[in-house]
Amino acid sequence: MTASTWDSANLAARDREILALNQTMLESVLNGDWENYARFCSQDLCCFEAETMGALVEGLHFHRFYFPPTPQPHGSTRGQWAKVQVTMARPHLRWLSNDAVILSYTRLVQRCEEGEFSQSSCCETRVWQKLNSQWQQVHVHRS
Repeated sequence: MTASTWDSANLAARDREILALNQTMLESVLNGDWENYARFCSQDLCCFEAETMGALVEGLHFHRFYFPPTPQPHGSTRGQWAKVQVTMARPHLRWLSNDAVILSYTRLVQRCEEGEFSQSSCCETRVWQKLNSQWQQVHVHRS
């Protein structure tokens, strides 16, 4: 399920760390794994997303609504097997300090459900901050 369009061999260790964290977080969304997703998020995470209808939303409660009560089997959808892959295309990192970075990329999602292929994309910007020695996302903007 992991995919990327970045060459990790040519990146600094701190860039690889953030990209790997972000990839794991994106996969937790695909898997409907709230516990894993929430561990990547600051409790006061704020966001602008299509689902917020243009309003700035703060806190994790808004996001919890979109996750099932329990994690879903890998790639499952409506009880049928599905193949899903998420890719960060052309990621760009802007370090604000040693403990704050802005990550922007195009998020590509490919699906194969019941033999039918589909794909979607959106542009995302995520702000990661090191809080209590742990990286957490503190802001998301998706369009």
